[in-house]
Amino acid sequence: QVQLLESGGGSVQAGGSLRLSCSVSGGTFSGYGMGWFRQSPEKKREFVAVINWSGGEKYYADSVKGRFTISRDNAKNTVSLQMNALKPEDTAVYYCAADSGNDYDYDYWGQGTQVTVSS
Repeated sequence: QVQLLESGGGSVQAGGSLRLSCSVSGGTFSGYGMGWFRQSPEKKREFVAVINWSGGEKYYADSVKGRFTISRDNAKNTVSLQMNALKPEDTAVYYCAADSGNDYDYDYWGQGTQVTVSS
């Protein structure tokens, strides 16, 4: 059984920063690709960032490039998302997901953490 738990969400003014974390239990974390996604009431779930098993490959949505940074610590079974220069349009529930098959189909999901950015 693989379980994911997000933390670090909250409220911040535009231009501020937040750091999200996702802890993973069960499975083999060091072999998983990990991704961050987000969803707001008016938008479908969208891709934010992904990192491969080693941390050597990272990809970001165009909307967050230059502002967000994804990282992982395989010794702690943790993936993080550093979010800087936040904008109101970043407001969403952020989800962590694990790709156990390294096929970009995410097999396990956390319950999400709320991020609210005010102007």
